[in-house]
Amino acid sequence: MAKLRLPTGIQTFRKIREGNCYYVDKTGYALRLFREGTHFFLSRPRRFGKSLFLDTLKELFQGSQSLFVGLEAHDRWDWSVSFPVVHLDFGGLNATKPGDLEEDVLAQLLNLESAAGVRARHTSGPRRLEDLVRTLHRDSGQRVCVLVDEYDKPILDALENPDLARANRQYGQRQLLWPAHCLVKPATGAPSLPHNSCYRRRQHVEYQRESTQGTGGRRGRAIP
Repeated sequence: MAKLRLPTGIQTFRKIREGNCYYVDKTGYALRLFREGTHFFLSRPRRFGKSLFLDTLKELFQGSQSLFVGLEAHDRWDWSVSFPVVHLDFGGLNATKPGDLEEDVLAQLLNLESAAGVRARHTSGPRRLEDLVRTLHRDSGQRVCVLVDEYDKPILDALENPDLARANRQYGQRQLLWPAHCLVKPATGAPSLPHNSCYRRRQHVEYQRESTQGTGGRRGRAIP
């Protein structure tokens, strides 16, 4: 048997599974998300695998069966059905100036629209996201999985500028008023996010947070 490698720095589920790396099976949690709700905020300290888990969800919903052989989800998932996935990632964004967040969102939506063959009919991010999800649902006949990674980063980038942090928070709230036809909508961020109230208005969100006791987790500065 070939020796397994440590997946140091790898945040892509496919690379881990195809690269003969160690993987701690968390696919059972993915099944729970699918069966127990629709809106989730996944909060753990930095470098605890949130982005990898979202990538795992993406591969699961897209029906990448071969990647799940030997894992809990393999024999408990209907591989005859796949779902469209919309994946937004703010991890590479540096939202320190007005307009940075909107520019990044529109660029990501343009890439998603191009990949799906969808022609943009609106100029605003929220309307384009809604239209993209509606079109994917119509064309596939399936609900859409919307994944948002590093949801809090545009706010944390601007904490030294409260007006900009507030504007980024408000834009995120408008952008992610979850469209209809969605299947499951997890978002990730650091434990400080709920205390900054930028996600607090989503009253129907299931707040999934593992304890930060002993991990150095800290609350962030509150943005009114």
